[in-house]
Amino acid sequence: MSRIAVAMADGVEEIEGLTVVDFCRRAGIEVEMVSVSGSLTVHGSHGIDFAADVLFEDADWDSYDMLVLPGGKVGTENLEAHAGLMEVLDRFAEDKTVAAICAAPSVPGHRGILKGRKATCHPGFEKDLLGAEWLAEPVVKDGNVITSRGVGTAIAFALAITEHFCGAAKAREIADAIVYEV
Repeated sequence: MSRIAVAMADGVEEIEGLTVVDFCRRAGIEVEMVSVSGSLTVHGSHGIDFAADVLFEDADWDSYDMLVLPGGKVGTENLEAHAGLMEVLDRFAEDKTVAAICAAPSVPGHRGILKGRKATCHPGFEKDLLGAEWLAEPVVKDGNVITSRGVGTAIAFALAITEHFCGAAKAREIADAIVYEV
């Protein structure tokens, strides 16, 4: 069974992180919300607090197949400031899958992970996709990296992650069940 870690930091854009968790769990993918904030309680960017599943230091990083970085300007800054998470991100970029939405594609951009790839992000962060070809598409998949633009593309992003692990038919099934027009 596939396993995904969604890194959650204070200031996270709630919809971008929780939509991935919701859709992937509907698809039968095991997902853990991993707090990098030192507490299981994560404070979202719009005053919504929620409980993560595990703290960064207690996560079994070798067991995950994908690392997801949700956005939110402050959340993204807090993710990038976590040295341990940056080490994990670098490892995942080598032989696993990385997904990032909104401002968060700037993090792999700053680390050189997007160099020579196609990617997208929230408007205004294009300059941070160092070495990437920016596309104005809702979701861009290039090799083992999936990027997306923001809250308005969170469903498409979550469906792309679902499709990555479970195939197009399962993603379509979930889209139909929630009455999402693709």
